[in-house]
Amino acid sequence: MRHIFKEGTNQDKPVLLLLHGTGGDENGLIPLADIVDPEASYLSVRGNVLENGMPRFFRRLAEGVFDEEDLIYRTKELNEFLDHASKEYRFNRQNILALGYSNGANIAASLLFHYKDALMGAILHHPMVPRRGIELPDLTAKNVYIAAGTNDPICPQQESVELKQLLEAAGAKVDVHWENHGHQLTMNEVQAAKQWYENNL
Repeated sequence: MRHIFKEGTNQDKPVLLLLHGTGGDENGLIPLADIVDPEASYLSVRGNVLENGMPRFFRRLAEGVFDEEDLIYRTKELNEFLDHASKEYRFNRQNILALGYSNGANIAASLLFHYKDALMGAILHHPMVPRRGIELPDLTAKNVYIAAGTNDPICPQQESVELKQLLEAAGAKVDVHWENHGHQLTMNEVQAAKQWYENNL
């Protein structure tokens, strides 16, 4: 997978896994990593799927309707990429915190839904529930931050509420930050994510 890795100045900090939204790339969320923790290493990844020329992490059948088979395959692909990247760049595989927006937040949530040890936690900006009707792994001791918009036309409020419930039922500690905005990523929610990060990690 196309990516950028930057080694941080503090190896004890989590490695921030940066996962862009539809049409983004591996450069897009680097400024967020610099805000959340300028001392941390980051691994910023580009999705391997194209939708009308726009990079994504998995296919969808329509707005808000995921191609579940492709989602499962791409989640496995990303998890295996993290295994390889941790060896190549010599960082702790158990110390990865995802920071994703929209489609990137969805694949991060899918990692949590499918693989117990894929992530230590996640910052999810405007995520949806990746899959329903499956048993989640034990997510005890995982910390998750969800930023959501009360007027988000792509990701309705109920999606964030349900995602929180599913993650908490699996043992995760989840905090939701609401913005009175739509689907856009706001500086206010990024600053709130930074505060959450400093308080929880």
